[in-house]
Amino acid sequence: MIHPTAIVHKGAELGTGVEIGAYSIIGPEVVIGDNTVIMHHVVIEGHTSLGKGNVIHPFSYIGGPPQDITYKGEATKVVIGDHNIIREYVTINRATTKENWVTVVGNHNYIMAYAHIAHDCVLGDRVIMANVATLAGHIRVGNYAVLGGLVAVHQFVRIGAYAFVGGKTGVDRDIPPFTIAAGPRAQLYGINRRGLIRMGFKQEVLEALKKAYRLVSKREIRLVEAIQRAREELPDIPEVRMFLDFYEGSKRGVLR
Repeated sequence: MIHPTAIVHKGAELGTGVEIGAYSIIGPEVVIGDNTVIMHHVVIEGHTSLGKGNVIHPFSYIGGPPQDITYKGEATKVVIGDHNIIREYVTINRATTKENWVTVVGNHNYIMAYAHIAHDCVLGDRVIMANVATLAGHIRVGNYAVLGGLVAVHQFVRIGAYAFVGGKTGVDRDIPPFTIAAGPRAQLYGINRRGLIRMGFKQEVLEALKKAYRLVSKREIRLVEAIQRAREELPDIPEVRMFLDFYEGSKRGVLR
């Protein structure tokens, strides 16, 4: 179902059941999966592929060139998975050549109005970005992370899985998985206990994460020593390993 005012280049590939609304523009290298709905006044261009069952709301711009002065028109990409909801005025830029040449959005994400996903970002699955949440380039966002309204994340920062970032927060360092961060300059406020309970995490997991958080938050001992103590003293469960591995893998530094 393609509205007669829409412009769909003959080189675009459309799956079955795709809907394209009035005045939308679909470029020649675009691939759109089955049952995806493109509402009116949407622009999708560049080497962009969308999976099945996505819903793209009016005035979104997907696959535009990266906002990077070194970009010279190379054939970089945007790859979007399945069953994402992308609301009004969202912008998702294709990648630069500085990393993997692709900006990635996973599955079942909810990207609210005016949010921005810059070049070379990688979002996992079931991420929520509230209105005007903004990601600079080369950011990694883990599964089930939530970014509140007006959140601004510095380039190369990582947001861990299941993390919750409060509204109007400026994030300049990595935010560990399972935690809450908030404030004009992000500060940690402990394990996201209430959110994890809602998602079905068991009590023993919550207690282990709480103890791991307390250990790595101690200012009187070095981080490497705190991590080692946590590995020795706490149960060897996947969530604790994920939490500690995140600290060890940081390049920008992790909030403590």
